[in-house]
Amino acid sequence: MSLGIMSAMPEEINSVLNAMTSVSSAVHGNRTFYKGLLYKKPVVLVFSNWGKVAAATTATQLIQSFNIKKLIFTGVAGALQEHLNIGDVVVGKHLYQHDMDARPLYEQFEIPIIKKKFFKTDVSLTKELVKASEAYLQAIPNNLSHTLSSEFGITNPKVFTGGIASGDQFISSIEKIEQFNKNLPDVLCVEMEGAAVAQVCFDYKVCFAIMRTLSDKAKANASIDFQKFAKQVASTYALGILEKILM
Repeated sequence: MSLGIMSAMPEEINSVLNAMTSVSSAVHGNRTFYKGLLYKKPVVLVFSNWGKVAAATTATQLIQSFNIKKLIFTGVAGALQEHLNIGDVVVGKHLYQHDMDARPLYEQFEIPIIKKKFFKTDVSLTKELVKASEAYLQAIPNNLSHTLSSEFGITNPKVFTGGIASGDQFISSIEKIEQFNKNLPDVLCVEMEGAAVAQVCFDYKVCFAIMRTLSDKAKANASIDFQKFAKQVASTYALGILEKILM
């Protein structure tokens, strides 16, 4: 049974694709799915593009066409809490759709009909991801060049578990971050895809886990080269962590 690996854009997991062997590709719904071996284990990798709709359609196609029973989503995210730093890894436990608001018929964040405010990740797969992430980050001086670490201010990165919020919005203002901290206090970071994939996996009874590499600090105005961070840091993290899961 193949492991499904998803990310929103190629830069976030290009290292994983480059490490795959016996690769074949197929196009479905304007997405290219790469089937092959990663550390001699069968995987199917796909880039979903940005946003909840793109992620949901891609996850559905991945599950339906490739008989996926486990799915890991990886990529970058923005920190929402001040104790988090650039280069830290967040492994999700609860996935919220922060732009879901069907009040007064439902409570804020509650998904209509199914009446869930969040989707839980698979306990066993999440534990594997936490263990692999911790092992990888312990050896970060050997895994990431000093030049890159210095450029992005990555020092002693850590693994955190908690909530992840997804929505089709770019969250940057201090006011919005403070509102997140008030309304969803267990949420550690924000991105645009994870909760949509979690909902698809819930519907299809597929084991789901997610890890996000933090590309910025909460309430910090310093800008980074996002594309470079995704390609040279987040992608390197993804391959190193997946290696520890699959080897």
